Amino acid sequence: MAERSTAAVDVADSGGEEPLTAEAGKATADGAGTKKKVGKGTEAAVTDDAGAAAEANSLELHSGHKLARRYRLEECVTRLDGFSSWRAVDEKLRRAVGVHVVPADHPRARPVLAAARSAALLGDPRFVQVLDAVEENDLVYVVHEWLPDATELTAVLAAGPLEPHDAYQLVSQVSQAMAAAHREGLAHLRLNPGSVLRTESGQYRIRGLAVMAALRGISADHPQRTETEAIGALLYAALTQRWPYETNAYGLSGLPKGVGLIAPDQVRAGVHRGLSELAMRALVNDGATASRQDQPCTTPEELAKAVAAMPRIRPPEPAFTPSPAYQRTTYQQGVYGQPPNRGGAPHTARPAAPVPPPPPLQSRTGKALKWTVSALLIAALGLGSWQLADTLLKEENKPGPSNSSEKDDGKGAEVASKPLKIQNAVEYYPDGNPQHTNQVPLTYDDNPDTVWRSKSYDEGPDLNPAFKKGVGLVYDLGAGQKPKTATLGLKYGGDHTTVSLYAADSLSSSAPLGSMKKLATTTTSDTTAKLTVNRPESARYVVVWMTAMPQAPGDTYSDPGYKQAIAEVKFTG
Repeated sequence: MAERSTAAVDVADSGGEEPLTAEAGKATADGAGTKKKVGKGTEAAVTDDAGAAAEANSLELHSGHKLARRYRLEECVTRLDGFSSWRAVDEKLRRAVGVHVVPADHPRARPVLAAARSAALLGDPRFVQVLDAVEENDLVYVVHEWLPDATELTAVLAAGPLEPHDAYQLVSQVSQAMAAAHREGLAHLRLNPGSVLRTESGQYRIRGLAVMAALRGISADHPQRTETEAIGALLYAALTQRWPYETNAYGLSGLPKGVGLIAPDQVRAGVHRGLSELAMRALVNDGATASRQDQPCTTPEELAKAVAAMPRIRPPEPAFTPSPAYQRTTYQQGVYGQPPNRGGAPHTARPAAPVPPPPPLQSRTGKALKWTVSALLIAALGLGSWQLADTLLKEENKPGPSNSSEKDDGKGAEVASKPLKIQNAVEYYPDGNPQHTNQVPLTYDDNPDTVWRSKSYDEGPDLNPAFKKGVGLVYDLGAGQKPKTATLGLKYGGDHTTVSLYAADSLSSSAPLGSMKKLATTTTSDTTAKLTVNRPESARYVVVWMTAMPQAPGDTYSDPGYKQAIAEVKFTG
């Protein structure tokens, strides 16, 4: 189960609690049931509508079952309270997805459907995206991303506490993401180590926004305060590998009973002082006292600002292990590291006796020989220089040697280049207005028939900077890569498409473009755009940024206007 959950299905596990059916109650007349309240430290229920869930029709689903003739169920990850969570395959797009299935007559079916559709509108890449939410054939099912390269924070913490930089990134990214969600009126209410994922690139993704609370019937009187305390608990666990309450949860040991909540730097030696205080400021909602006089953080927005005000914690320097190179020798007058004498004293190098030079040719015959040899050498050097100059002049006057040389160099460069595998990608929208974030994986799925689309704009082909400066995507090519070319397969030709390539510092959808270095730019009226980097340099993350798009007619996906769609993106290094 641990391996399946780390594969990024946003499963409905109990998270260390007793099964909800243990405290099941009757549903109300309207079928909504009595929502359970979020408690301190855990998500224990006061009352729940699990009784009505048990009375709902059980799902007769099995591996191989298809939903909407498209989603093939592969493996049941969780079956609880009348609903189930599955790993599935989207046969249309040929990719893995996660699916929650609830009977349509389940008392939580309507709230789940509404929560999923609200979460899908957020389109924030820091959350596991909801791809579909449908009621069909007496079933309600929610389809969401499946991240095969992601690992649950539960599994990460099982190996030990995080380094200060990793813990800083965790609280920074999660607090910013939840602040953005609350601005749109969405809450999670089940934020714990099982709902936070870390990708191979070091990015943190949150799964189950709004949906998990709806599936479990969880509510809160003060959702922002509850969310902030949950983020504080995540940071506390990341710093100490302990759960900041007396109960054990999520594979972590709780604090000793009767001690109360103590600061992380008092639980474990070597904890970063600033992060320790930040965790206490977030957990102060549960009665903790911050070690300084700073005000407690009661909303994710306040916590995100407190993180931003901290001095930035840089990543640790990579450990460098020198290779077993040659041993330096003690060369001295022909003596190579002689062993010491028996008494321990090293040998003393004796200066070599000077060798007398050979006697010079002082006779008349010797002088004549010297002049003869010198004349021959001068003549040979002159003749060689003249022949070399003549050869070079002839080569320069030939009609195309330089062109063939350039072609040879080009062929050599092509042979030296290699395709770079795209590790991950997100949509890049520094203005906060995305295009279609869920379509980004279609640009590197090796299927030219699937595309990521921009929206249609009334002005063009150059976008109006006052309204929209550009649209783009950011790709993770892996550490240590030096991209040389980028080739984009475009759906629409015509006058004209302008694309630029930038080197970025992270897989961020909102990093300012001004902080990046431009690598290349091109303008084309064709359906292929190729960008060539003149001076390749290390760039793990690259941004593909379009500032001009041709006019195209309307279709079933978008209105007519200035727009573009990217089918496949290929990089070489």
